[in-house]
Amino acid sequence: MENRPMERDSLQLMLVSFEAVFSQPSFQSFVFLLEGWIVAGMRGMTSTALAARGAFPKHFASYYRFFSEGAWSADALGIALLELVLPFAPRGPLVVAVDDTLARKTGKNIWGANLHHDPLAWLPNALAFGHNWVVLAVVIRVPLVQRHVAVPVLWRLYRSRKARRGKTRRGKCERKTTGATSAKTHRPRPELAVEMLHVLRNALGNGRPVRVVGDSAYGGKSVTTRLPENTVCISRLPMNAALYDVAPPRRPGQQGCPRKKGARLKNPEQMAADRTRWRTCKVRLYGKNVAARYKERVALWYNSTRNAPLRIVVVRDPNGRRRDEAFFSTDPTMRIETILETYAQRWSLEVAFRDAKQQLGFERSQARTRKAVERTGPFAFAVYAITIAWFCRIGHRQYPALPIMPWYRHKRGPSFADMQTLLKQEILQQGFCDTPANIHPFQKTKGGSNYEQQRAA
Repeated sequence: MENRPMERDSLQLMLVSFEAVFSQPSFQSFVFLLEGWIVAGMRGMTSTALAARGAFPKHFASYYRFFSEGAWSADALGIALLELVLPFAPRGPLVVAVDDTLARKTGKNIWGANLHHDPLAWLPNALAFGHNWVVLAVVIRVPLVQRHVAVPVLWRLYRSRKARRGKTRRGKCERKTTGATSAKTHRPRPELAVEMLHVLRNALGNGRPVRVVGDSAYGGKSVTTRLPENTVCISRLPMNAALYDVAPPRRPGQQGCPRKKGARLKNPEQMAADRTRWRTCKVRLYGKNVAARYKERVALWYNSTRNAPLRIVVVRDPNGRRRDEAFFSTDPTMRIETILETYAQRWSLEVAFRDAKQQLGFERSQARTRKAVERTGPFAFAVYAITIAWFCRIGHRQYPALPIMPWYRHKRGPSFADMQTLLKQEILQQGFCDTPANIHPFQKTKGGSNYEQQRAA
């Protein structure tokens, strides 16, 4: 128990790295909200006050204004989160997962909310009202955790073009949604993902290669043709994709425009129908060593990557339990095992979505204005990333202290709920702090946040 103050100071030192993102008064609010969010699980400002033993360092309205009127940038916060978790990423190319998730909402006049596809509904074309977030996460390794862990660091709100109107009970027509985009300003989800990739690349520089994994929605030409430098995309390939051979070299004296693609090749479905030329490889997928049968070739998928060749692999389950699937990599020299194992890491982002919703209340935000909507809900991702980083540095040493429940006899490693519980115990034992101990009391500054002042300099 003697080393707990040192560990507490280490948590405060982690928060000091976010000082440049906020102005000095906003940084105080950030620290208090972060600790209250971890303890209360974003069950409202009242629960945060009860967790803090009813002692607000400021007026409670200041913490609402932190989201609705604060002078801080979400991208700057994401870059700070990236620098915090980057030391725990495996060596070599940085694996980045991209996907979107639905935050269900109720009520009207919620900025940016609209009807979106609900993947959890039992009907295939079911819709749900809420916010649709496109999230970019960095895949890291956490001590004592055997699987990969995705940490969201950047996010964008997808806004629909449909402005929905309806009638009230009295028959009066009213607007049901706000924040809809026009045809000129509308930006699809893949374009939002590409924008975040460029932000990530600018933060990393061009030295370290990046591998982006996403489902088929993020494997089209709007992503593959706009990737930053030194970035490879790995995604799912439709079984009926039109594949072509590489364009043959131009003959001497040949007239006309040069060819962009060669002869038509078999699509992945036709490749799988052929029973010959199947190969077998050993890969590690979702924490298990499995044998997979595959066929591979280098070809052009002109509808997506134009004249850039792809490494295409068609995979078959030897036991026949899964249907045949096809994947591609924009790096034609990548090994088959690398393609399959890297794409399997995409599922870690789905786990992060579940934890952020169940443990941190990602969907519970009641914000309605634009800035509050764009900051309050995704703040759960910042809490998630800081909790993971704290566990990687300090918390994994305390994990055996937690009691192992009898119904978890075969538990392999800590869950995010365990990490949150350990950090919650540290916060409650030491008490809430509105600012780290090694920072002098703040005075309100003029000229915006520290991050904006550094960028202007």
